[in-house]
Amino acid sequence: MDDVFNNENESFQQETRLIENEYSVNLPTKFFYKGKWNNGWINIVNPFRASIVLGTPGSGKSYAIVNNYIKQHIEKGFAMYIYDFKFDDLSTIAYNHLLKHSDKYKVKPKFYVINFDDPRRSHRCNPLSPAFMTDISDAYEASYTIMLNLNRTWISKQGEFFVDSPIILLASIIWFLKIYENGKYCTFPHAIELLNKKYADVFTILTSYPELENYLSAFMDAWQGGAQDQLQGQIASAKIPLSRMISPQLYWVMTGDDFSLDINNPQEPKILCVGNNPDRQNIYSSALGLYNSRIVKLINKKGQLQSSIVIDELPTIYFRGLDFISTARSNRISSLFGIQDYSQLTRDYGDKESKVIQNLVGNIFSGQVVGETAKTLSERFGKVLQKRQSITINRNDKSTSISTQLDTLIPASKISTLTQGMFVGSVSDNFDERIEQKIFHAEIVVDNEKVSAETKAYKKIPHILSFTDENGNDNMKQVIEANYRQVKADVMQIVESEMERVKNDPDLQYLVQQE
Repeated sequence: MDDVFNNENESFQQETRLIENEYSVNLPTKFFYKGKWNNGWINIVNPFRASIVLGTPGSGKSYAIVNNYIKQHIEKGFAMYIYDFKFDDLSTIAYNHLLKHSDKYKVKPKFYVINFDDPRRSHRCNPLSPAFMTDISDAYEASYTIMLNLNRTWISKQGEFFVDSPIILLASIIWFLKIYENGKYCTFPHAIELLNKKYADVFTILTSYPELENYLSAFMDAWQGGAQDQLQGQIASAKIPLSRMISPQLYWVMTGDDFSLDINNPQEPKILCVGNNPDRQNIYSSALGLYNSRIVKLINKKGQLQSSIVIDELPTIYFRGLDFISTARSNRISSLFGIQDYSQLTRDYGDKESKVIQNLVGNIFSGQVVGETAKTLSERFGKVLQKRQSITINRNDKSTSISTQLDTLIPASKISTLTQGMFVGSVSDNFDERIEQKIFHAEIVVDNEKVSAETKAYKKIPHILSFTDENGNDNMKQVIEANYRQVKADVMQIVESEMERVKNDPDLQYLVQQE
């Protein structure tokens, strides 16, 4: 009874070599084996096979793993996209680390921030930039991401009439703005404003374009058949959720063009941090989800710079096309997803998509998790031959028998009681960098004094725009309000000029009669 918790049987030899390459992330560890603590390493030699970090709040996910990914990938010259749920925790680390290590890049990268809360500390970027929208399917993807972020319950109802109708309507409006005057007004705020105009005018304008006529046939049938109630329902299911996003600050950030989203362009590498706010995540997540899906589409191409996507608190945002991780490896895209528990992922992404994400990742880290997640991980880590000793005492003698039994290497009960900073998991290897023992159960060693000194020396992310007039007065509110009014005026002018065009075109008189 010296080992009542079976710690000795469940301890195992782990990787003690440091295996580095030009892309690797290496984390020093301490693990218990043969009655003593040993020094080891977790070597993520192939980060392009995707990584996932699990753990209840306070288990040390960000401190031990996410922060190291950001720092080590900047030191190795990666372009980066960081989703910072609690802005500016991760963004400050990325900004300061880049200041120290910008010499690691052949072309010095630029640092960009998207932050709806404080326009002074945000660049402006149009995720619907017409230059990067080559096909109507791009508009559909964008619309899909926006609507499913605004209505999470729709994720499990994809394909249903009242889910697909508003998505198709918004996609048609986005594509119309792309082809109208060479995409001059192709922004998300313009799309919201146009959707909120009189539906008779909107349909008349959209269906006057042959490339949108078939796309809107279901709406046209309802209109022509006099099914006004159905049509109002279809339009309302698009208008109501999008009206939550009508905000001058959001309009300001999403109508500018300070940079493009091809972050891994070798001639213009970028480190982009997008900031959410837990208090306003229902509003911001849709806009940020749009940045996510556009970036993934643009960077997943051959011949680009190696890049790293870090999404902390993944379930707080609907990331359309997460299965890009299955093709991203050949294009040198590393991805790291932070999640508290698999049940969160299933709740927000649906059972099918959640299972795909769980099964596609090659590197897994888990702090303390409980229930089904702990059982799933325990099964993933497999079984090992363990020694069993039993002692039988009777009146005449005492006998000892020793047997072996195949038993769980890391039981679910161990995973559910892990100490802060202790992680279990497994890593992937390469053809020429074989790792025999891929599974680990260890404390990730963080030099607290060094981290504390670094943090104290951190500079704040500077103001990007000063918003002062020629007299030195703060005019941020006026500038943002003026931009807001300009978007509304642009859309009003589009509707008036397009309706005039339709009325004066003899080939389109049937649309005027329907109206």
